[in-house]
Amino acid sequence: MAKRKYAIVDIETTGGLYKRDKITEIAIVLHDGAKVLNQFSTLVNPERSIPPEITRITGITNAMVRDAPKFYEVAKDIVELLEGAIFVAHNVRFDYTFIKNEFKALGYTFTKRQLCTVKLSRKAFPKLNSYSLGNLIKHFDIKVDARHRALDDTLATVELFEKIVNQFDEEDELKVFINQGIKEAQLPKGISIDQLHDLPEEPGVYYFINEHDRVVYIGKAKDIKARVFQHFNKVTTKAAKLYQQVNEISYELTGNELIALLHEASEIKLRQPEINKAMRRKDFPYFLNQSSDEEGYLTLEILKTSDKNLQHANQLHEYDKLGYGRNHLINLLQEYYICQERVTCRGLTQQICYCGGSCEKPDVESHNANIKQVTADLKSLFDDDFIIVDEGRTSGEKSVVLIEEGKYQGYGYINEEDVQYGVEEIKEAIRETTFYPIMNKIIWNYLQHHKPRIIKI
Repeated sequence: MAKRKYAIVDIETTGGLYKRDKITEIAIVLHDGAKVLNQFSTLVNPERSIPPEITRITGITNAMVRDAPKFYEVAKDIVELLEGAIFVAHNVRFDYTFIKNEFKALGYTFTKRQLCTVKLSRKAFPKLNSYSLGNLIKHFDIKVDARHRALDDTLATVELFEKIVNQFDEEDELKVFINQGIKEAQLPKGISIDQLHDLPEEPGVYYFINEHDRVVYIGKAKDIKARVFQHFNKVTTKAAKLYQQVNEISYELTGNELIALLHEASEIKLRQPEINKAMRRKDFPYFLNQSSDEEGYLTLEILKTSDKNLQHANQLHEYDKLGYGRNHLINLLQEYYICQERVTCRGLTQQICYCGGSCEKPDVESHNANIKQVTADLKSLFDDDFIIVDEGRTSGEKSVVLIEEGKYQGYGYINEEDVQYGVEEIKEAIRETTFYPIMNKIIWNYLQHHKPRIIKI
């Protein structure tokens, strides 16, 4: 059996945000688990300035990278070096995400099996105080000439990797790490580990299909590959059903999480897959309920989504997390001058009550009128018409979501340069869809925690 090939990688960058910052240096050392096979290192012109603080840490200056090749000029060399290799790095997510994003800007889909030497070190050398590369270098007395330079840090990681491999049975324990904790026996008979590794690391909707070509489960993910691995890495009732029924996996890329959420909800309603709870979403484990107390006062409360609570519920809104619900309720109290004494939410305490009257005995008629206004307003979450412009499926593409007449109308994709031509041009790209009330709630929740571009109509 041919030995595996590992590409041990380190990069230096202009900062820590992959969507903003750029690579300034990259080093790759090819290894077969026993010895070094080849190595590659180059400075990279990031096509932007290097902040002084980064220069202080790495020693890489603007003058040093001015005449260095741009990433696209070394991209082919990198692809050829990494062909058939497992991508290894210390805190692999950082290096991998930066390189993947550079390739995405070139219109190339970059996907590799990965190993993280932080995780491997924790397994191989338990009970150390720290697993940062600097501390591991000190612990193992690894000689490094220039810390925070790509080749020197890569060669240090190589030495660390060799120590790790010596602790493992490579064909057993290391293989489990490569396959994200999954053993072949955990997979349905129609699915191979290679098929899982070939899935995209992009936002989208994925479909589990049985041997009769029927969709039995639909899910969404910011990273389809990682999410599907999670399904088969757990011992749950759902995982058991998937093991018994899944024969094929397909997917549809969406470009961003919002469209994945909207498309998933629509597809579940349309296809009614057996393993999904088709009429209820796990995305929203809490909801805002309107009820009344024994004195005739209408009240608001945050409840956990359960069969018991839903039996007689008057749901006004749903939330991903309890904290989001509490914050929303506090804002509603202030906006509608509602007495806090008539609100039920464990942990909701404010020093100031916004009712403007006696908290002991607020006027029932005016109090109830305020609650009724909340109910009416929340049925239509959006007062304005607008378009959400977000990331698309490829470089140069944008996604667009239309909210009009108080509700979600559909989504589509448009070339980035065509957005400037105005609302009517964007509307032509919208693919109309069946509206379900949950769509508005999905969009509302998304906008509370993300800041995409908004075009008001």
